[in-house]
Amino acid sequence: MISNALAKEVLNAALATGGDYAEIYLEQSDVESIVLDSGKIETVGTRQGYGAGIRILQKFRSVYGYTSDLSKKSLIKLATDLSASFEGERQIEVKNITKGKFKNVNPIKTHLMDVSADTRIAYLKECYEATKSVDPRIVRIQDALNFWKKNIRIYVAENENAKVFDTVEERGRLVMVAIAAGENNSIETSFEGPGASNGWEYFQSLDHKAKAIEVGKKAIALLSAKECPSGQFTVVIANGWGGVLFHEACGHPLEATATAKGLSVFSNSIGKQIASPIVSAWDDGTIENAWGSNSIDTEGVPTKKNELIRDGICVGFMVDRFNGRRLNMAPNGTARRESYKYAPTSRMSNTYIAAGKDNPEDIIKDTKLGIYVANFGGGSVEPTTGQFNFSASEAYIIRDGKICEMVKGCTLIGTGQEVLMNIDRVGNDLALGQGNCGSASGSIPVNVGQPTIRLSKITVGGRGGELK
Repeated sequence: MISNALAKEVLNAALATGGDYAEIYLEQSDVESIVLDSGKIETVGTRQGYGAGIRILQKFRSVYGYTSDLSKKSLIKLATDLSASFEGERQIEVKNITKGKFKNVNPIKTHLMDVSADTRIAYLKECYEATKSVDPRIVRIQDALNFWKKNIRIYVAENENAKVFDTVEERGRLVMVAIAAGENNSIETSFEGPGASNGWEYFQSLDHKAKAIEVGKKAIALLSAKECPSGQFTVVIANGWGGVLFHEACGHPLEATATAKGLSVFSNSIGKQIASPIVSAWDDGTIENAWGSNSIDTEGVPTKKNELIRDGICVGFMVDRFNGRRLNMAPNGTARRESYKYAPTSRMSNTYIAAGKDNPEDIIKDTKLGIYVANFGGGSVEPTTGQFNFSASEAYIIRDGKICEMVKGCTLIGTGQEVLMNIDRVGNDLALGQGNCGSASGSIPVNVGQPTIRLSKITVGGRGGELK
């Protein structure tokens, strides 16, 4: 990190040509990973990095640069070079730097980096043995524990009294993969990846053996699954990771990164109905120890619980400082970045459809014929049109109110607008699922979430013919 005295010099160099805002983002990161392949240690690795990014804003213009050389000469040169993008007289001279205050939303008892390699390896071997016990047709098992720690310091100058924020991000994730082999050289894969912004206590409380068994069972079940039928059907989507559909098809179009430039289907939607009246949605970076939570965002703004949709009406966007200028909206703690190599922009944290009133069992019972999607794989969305397609990694046929045989090759096709308007049932079983989201400011950890929901109709792609 650097001293406040040096930071003041760098900020003033950045603001010399008329910038009305400057920031320095400093980061020191440590990554530790242990990987087992079929019960044998494949990797025990550590990785470290550090660097700084400097950004200057002048009205609706922004410049950003970064360096891994934290010497005074290097930082002053970077700030001076960036300031050359503007022509004007100094508007701000930083005279004081005071400590910014915020609440820690991720308290930790036992720090992940303090847990011995032997303890982690023993934990992973328990996962391996549990998955292996499921069926001899499981031919390969991969288990990993990945830990991240970032020490972050952010200097923010909007006037002569700059602020400095010091925070620590610490996350851990358990990754389990089972690969099963069947007849005719068929291969199926199942995956689980629970994680949290928490310490070792999270992994001790996790029923990792049960999850490892479930990973194996899903891989085996896929070997005998038939191809999914195609057509327009009623679809029930499970809670938790099912929320990735909302995240991609509706969440990204509600980020100011897209809405501020008119590049989103929801750009002019504040105050308008964009979803069924039974749908409300939030992005909440303050959920204690959640995978996508942070105490402050990477612009030094405290994270918040931001309401996006209320009873079907769009009431807010995720807004960073720069795009907030275009929208005439205040930043709301949603500016995120993968590392110092990226300029921040508005991104999701823990984004979810809020719980409704229906019992999940009743939603299934009231569906005569349709598809039940328990989990998703990959997918893509075009924010300007809202068009998406998502592949389901675990899906079943619903017949006469019962979940029946598993199917594979299921793809959901549609638009974010259609999905939101066609939700006709919302369960009371809200849950979150962990993942990583890639976008303009790199790959970041996010939680997706929802209760069990039902879509009255959506196009389903598959090679199984007609649904009967």
